[in-house]
Amino acid sequence: MSPKPVLLLLHGALGDKRQLVPIKDYLSSVYDVHSLNFSGHGGESMPALFSIELFTENLMEYLEEYNLKNVKIFGYSMGGYVALNVARFTQRIGCIITYGTKFHWTPDSAQHEIKKLDPEKIRQKVPVFTENLKKRHTPNNWGIVVEKTAKMMIDLGNSPTLTKENLSQIHIPVTILLGGKDNMVTQNESKEAASYLPNGQFKILPEQPHPIEGVDIKLIIESLSP
Repeated sequence: MSPKPVLLLLHGALGDKRQLVPIKDYLSSVYDVHSLNFSGHGGESMPALFSIELFTENLMEYLEEYNLKNVKIFGYSMGGYVALNVARFTQRIGCIITYGTKFHWTPDSAQHEIKKLDPEKIRQKVPVFTENLKKRHTPNNWGIVVEKTAKMMIDLGNSPTLTKENLSQIHIPVTILLGGKDNMVTQNESKEAASYLPNGQFKILPEQPHPIEGVDIKLIIESLSP
């Protein structure tokens, strides 16, 4: 009996690997499913700064530690961005599927996003989300996770990690998924990114929002099926 193919799940900004457990549980019968927490997330050791470069190192180290090869990666939001960046430096990845990954980073777009990342406003306006963040990142301070994420977005706006040139160097198959009701990522930026990828394709999941917790999980499963 041949070994199962490997599927690696990557969480988004402010998230942790537990937010992808429903996908892991559903596909564990057909895949050897892996997941990890990026530094500072899910209780992992808190670095001085969050950056795509740091999270790229996290993923590279994980692939090496477990000697994973020909891996299929599903990256939600920031996780997709990190996966694509890693694909520039390793041949361990077989294909990538992203969902809700933002590609258009400018100083203005970063400023727009960080307006949502004020810990005090989050505490006042969305107490349920606040409690989720507390549970997700304990023993770390969830507010610090939010602040470091905001700083990372500012840095991305000033100097995006993934450029047209970088994406054009990724030759593995990549599927860029976007929810039809995503209020963070546009169809134009997603289609544009797919067009830069030599083996890229773009697909809309109708009526789906940006938060992975609100997505019809069956649609994601269909896209990940062997």
